[in-house]
Amino acid sequence: MVRVWIISIIVLLYLVVLISAVFKPAVLWSLLVIVPFTALWLRDARQSKHTLLRNFPVIGHLRYFMEMVRPEIQQYFIENNIDAFPIEREFRSVVYQRAKGELETRPFGTQRDVYRIGYEWAAHSMNAKPPTAQIPRIRIGGPACEQPYHASVLNISAMSFGALSSNAIRALNHGAKKGGFAHNSGEGGLSPYHLEHGGDLIWQIGTAYFGCRDADGGFDGQLFAERASIDSVRMIELKLSQGAKPGHGGVLPGVKVSEEIAQIRGVAPGKTVISPPSHSAFSTPLELLMFIDRLRRLSGGKPVGLKLCVGRRTDVFALCKAMLEAKITPDFITVDGGEGGTGAAPLEFTNSLGMPARDAWIMVHSALSGVNLRKDIKLIASGKILTGFHMIRALALGADVCASARGMMLALGCIQSLRCNTNNCPTGITTQRPSLVYGLDVGNKSERVYRFHRATVHGALELLGAMGLDRFDELEPHHIFRRIDDLRVRHLGELYDFLAPGQLLDDKDVPEGLRKEWRASRPDCWTLQPEQGQYGGDSARQE
Repeated sequence: MVRVWIISIIVLLYLVVLISAVFKPAVLWSLLVIVPFTALWLRDARQSKHTLLRNFPVIGHLRYFMEMVRPEIQQYFIENNIDAFPIEREFRSVVYQRAKGELETRPFGTQRDVYRIGYEWAAHSMNAKPPTAQIPRIRIGGPACEQPYHASVLNISAMSFGALSSNAIRALNHGAKKGGFAHNSGEGGLSPYHLEHGGDLIWQIGTAYFGCRDADGGFDGQLFAERASIDSVRMIELKLSQGAKPGHGGVLPGVKVSEEIAQIRGVAPGKTVISPPSHSAFSTPLELLMFIDRLRRLSGGKPVGLKLCVGRRTDVFALCKAMLEAKITPDFITVDGGEGGTGAAPLEFTNSLGMPARDAWIMVHSALSGVNLRKDIKLIASGKILTGFHMIRALALGADVCASARGMMLALGCIQSLRCNTNNCPTGITTQRPSLVYGLDVGNKSERVYRFHRATVHGALELLGAMGLDRFDELEPHHIFRRIDDLRVRHLGELYDFLAPGQLLDDKDVPEGLRKEWRASRPDCWTLQPEQGQYGGDSARQE
């Protein structure tokens, strides 16, 4: 019926134009609209790819147009300040305001429902203290580290050149240099833009070994040693997995793989780069620790740690047992949550894989305490660190240092257009298109990164003072409260189970809920054998 109406209208239009042209030839100019309209109708009606356009030629395009602008309509006209995801508008706004140095106070009280289940707050003290003027530094470096690094309590989390543009990398590193905090390179290797301003770098080594990769894609120790000796490289982070896509490996869409990026990474230009899901240089917990020890020696004694998203608790236990057996420990462990951000990941991985950040921080902190190794290993918390309260909460749950990626992107001017994987980022942050990268001014954005870091750490220090504390290491789980129903609240120390120092070392002291997993974990193997209590294996099904 729609086709009949449109055909009738088109025929009628042509008749009207032709008849009118007899009396007024200028009417023929209308064919510049009518002819393309007709051609589009014929194309839609005859194609077989889109049923909607085949059944509703021309007008069916309205649906695709509305779908295209839906995110913008949602963001600008529909969403409120506290219900948008991944980053709600209230937090985006405070990052923008702090990055710009603008007024960031709020009138008329909180917009949040403080009686909602899950609402959290910090307990203040009747003996509040003024915040310290000096930003504290945290020493990272265990017994085997010869060049320890004193890190800021907030740093830039891993984002690669390739995922980010050259100007974005420049601005982040320049801001880190000015603010005295560290910039994680991401797994894409060290680019000239990471080194241009001399900001402190955490060089991340991923499963593809970009930057220290041999011709076959394996690890090249000599090349690693050369690059690790660069003065601005202060720490080495071995990436096992990340929150947004654990067990998948990094993904850089082919549209972003320029000639320059391909040369830096040692890959073919224009083709999607998918890093292997696991490392080829080691395959067991013990081999992992020996590889960490090798990296530390090759780097001249710089701090070497690892980054992971927690999956099975037995993996963490296996790593702890390997540390005890090998007497080798990483200098730090960065723990990412399953809600972590990324430029490109399969939906199943983003939504349904990996332990959430808070549970993972507690798990790793508690396991290390349980084997008496916590004092030698610093814990870096990564995952939606956007405000001073987010920092306070992470530190109260066991972290020593915080790292933020999306917060720093917002400080650069990210508007959460969610086009990171398309090479069409309108703010020039996650694109390799020169015309878009040009719009990101390095000088201006580096100042914004610096101001956001300074204001956020200051906010955390103000909260710390309001809680009557002098140092971040005084924070404990009982300082943070959560509403668990309409009438009851509990502090986090009551909601989560924390292992006492050395509790895992005596089998009789291991909590009942962890005993089976602790016994099943092995320092020489990640995979559990059925006879050792594999969950979901044949033996479990038979039981």
